[in-house]
Amino acid sequence: MNEVTTIGAALAATVSADPTRPQLTFYDDATDERTELSGATLMNWVAKTANMITDDGGLGIGDRASVGLPPHWQTAAVLLACWTAGLAVAIGPEPAEVAFVYVDDATHEWPAIERYALNLHPLALPLRDAPDGFSDFNSEVRVHGDHFYPAVAVRPETEALIRPDRTITHAELLAIAAERAAHLGIAGGRVLIDVDTYSDVVDWLLAPLVAGASIVLCRNMDRDREGSRAASERATQRLI
Repeated sequence: MNEVTTIGAALAATVSADPTRPQLTFYDDATDERTELSGATLMNWVAKTANMITDDGGLGIGDRASVGLPPHWQTAAVLLACWTAGLAVAIGPEPAEVAFVYVDDATHEWPAIERYALNLHPLALPLRDAPDGFSDFNSEVRVHGDHFYPAVAVRPETEALIRPDRTITHAELLAIAAERAAHLGIAGGRVLIDVDTYSDVVDWLLAPLVAGASIVLCRNMDRDREGSRAASERATQRLI
């Protein structure tokens, strides 16, 4: 990959190699869920979510998002959209302009102005009833455009990830992800990841992204299926 300095640029560079290839596949062995997104489809979700953030919330560079979602294909879309729109992301109920929260955890403990609940349904179906004080993410996001054109470009020094000790910029986060990819041995190809073991967003999302890899995420992994799944998904690496 050519050198990139923002997370949105890293996503675009990875997807542009072949927008039709599976970019992110998600399994949950407790429910037998399998959802596969091509690069083009993932970019579509990211664009819709980024448009919702900017159009409905009027948010952009300098604003913050708090995210309370487990590793999942929709979580990837939300995180990548926040970074594409220029928001700094906190993992957990930190003060923010917008929050994205799993429906079972959607309480008033999330101190955000705009709050969206996600049920992480395999088909992204709407909620029957949104929790009090929350909008239904899947209902709201669908009406937004399939392409995102930022009013102000995200820059390498734009804040990206809020850690307990400091806030990390896009350039710093990409460097951390590249170092982590090298440590984990991710070098392109297709990587199968046990997200219960590798639950940090750098491991399950950013390191593969920076390395140009296609991602297969698995929650509640059935170890008896590991070999056959790696074969069927043509995984070239495994993070188990």
